[in-house]
This record gives sequence, C-alpha cells and structure tokens, in this order.
Amino acid sequence: MTRHCRVLPLILLAALASPACRREAPPAAGQRYPIKGTVVEVDAANRRLTIAHDDIPGFMPAMTMPFVVLEKDAALLQAMSAGDEVTATLVAPDSRYWLEDLVVVKKGTPDPNATPGPRAHEPHAGDAMPDVALVDQAGRPLRLADYRGKAVALTFVFTRCPMPDFCPLLMTKFAAAQAMLSKEPGLAARTRLLTISFDPAHDTPDVLRAFGKPFQKTTPPFTHWSLATGKDEAIRALGGALELDYVEESRSFTHNLRTAVLDGEGKLRRLFRGSDWTPEELVAELKAAAGA
Repeated sequence: MTRHCRVLPLILLAALASPACRREAPPAAGQRYPIKGTVVEVDAANRRLTIAHDDIPGFMPAMTMPFVVLEKDAALLQAMSAGDEVTATLVAPDSRYWLEDLVVVKKGTPDPNATPGPRAHEPHAGDAMPDVALVDQAGRPLRLADYRGKAVALTFVFTRCPMPDFCPLLMTKFAAAQAMLSKEPGLAARTRLLTISFDPAHDTPDVLRAFGKPFQKTTPPFTHWSLATGKDEAIRALGGALELDYVEESRSFTHNLRTAVLDGEGKLRRLFRGSDWTPEELVAELKAAAGA
C-alpha cells in the first residue's frame, strides 16, 4: 500500500483518478508556478509523482503531496526515484493541476536500510466503527451512536485546506448529495451527513459553523448535515479505521481523502477512497444502507 499526500510509504492515496477514468488534461495557459522539491514516491503506472516541495508563492505553502504528469511526460517517471531533487512547472488552470517541464537536478541516494512500517488496517464492509466522542458545530457532544437507526455518510476535512479538489470538493459533493436527499423527505429522515475536521486547534465549533453554513441545503441549517471535531486521539481512532491519514506541517496538513457510508448499526457499508465518487453514488449507498 502507498501513503497519502505526505506519502510516508504505507497508506493509500486515492485523491487522483486512475488513468483508466481520468481525462487527459489539455495544455492550458492557466496559472503557472515554479516548483522545487524532493521526490518521495514515484507511481509511474498512474503518472503520479509525490514531492516534498518548497513554498509555492501565491499558491500553497511547503508540504508533501502528489502531482500528476501529462501522458507526454510519463516516460520521465521511469528514470526517477525517491530522493531525487526536481524542478518543474505547476500548471493550475482551474480545479485541476499537473506538472510540466519536469527536470531531475540531482539524483538521490536510496536508503538501503529503509524498512517498511506496519501494514495499515484494511477496512471491510461490516466493520464496526469506533464510537468516539466528538463535538459538533454548536459545541454539543456527538457520537456515532447518536445516529443509530440512520444511515450516515461521513468524511474528513480541515477548513483551511488550500486545494480545490480536496476538502472544498468534498464539501461541494456533500452539499449536492444533501440537496438530492432533501427531495425525498422519507429518505432524508433516515439518513444523516457528517463532516469531521482533523484540525481541532483551529477548527473550533464557531469556525466549523461559519465554514459549513454556506454549504447547507436545509432550513434551519445543520439539521441533516453536521460538522464536528474532537480530540486528536478520537479522530485518529475513527479515521484510522477508515485508512484516513493526516500529518500536520508548519502551516497546513497533508492528508488523504476518505468518505464512508455506515448503516443503521454504525457498521461500514462502503468506503470511498479519494474524490472520484459522485453525489449520486453517495445517495445510492445511503439509500441502500437505510434499507430504502
């Protein structure tokens, strides 16, 4: 298994689409930013390169995250390995982004003594989720047990996420799913949405309420879709059961994307890795989990 945006090598990142279903991004003028960093992982099969990069002024702070390269540059990845120092141009015309002008400026030396860490838990349908203590956007205690008898879709974000196809995209997809559910009052009554922040130091209930309100499709807001946070150990316990991985860096987090659908007993029905699922798929899973 590979790892997330941070990609210390063991937890799967599925934040980008596979080549089989990803449309090739056409060359575009867009915004272009010089990028410099060190290769952490090479995934040539998926045209993906994970880089621990320096600050990209005007775009994002220094962090470790994956980037896709265009088909025409895919062969360059065959000669790259972890530890290589690289430069490139980050092209970001809209919510998409990719690398061009990729150059290895210094070959790295792999660590011959490096050993893989412990294998992460592989989630399976039917797994019971940890009933950890959380707090919602109103400051009220919240547990998954409070949703017993209802199907729940839950995901993880942090409100300062700078990448439009990471946390903001998950919020937009949940909003679309909520809008669909609201058209079926019977189904809406048997389902709930939950977004959990793994940045409790910043994402207080007040911050979560302000962040989440524009996405709400119910009146009053937060009656069907709650935002929550909690102690780090609680979030890691729940997230770990779903392969969530996140690492706090100087001014941000690197993380993967996990969205889960739980049945009325709090057991896993479906785990979506990355962001390649649709609101329609989420609603279909919720409907099945609710027995509707």
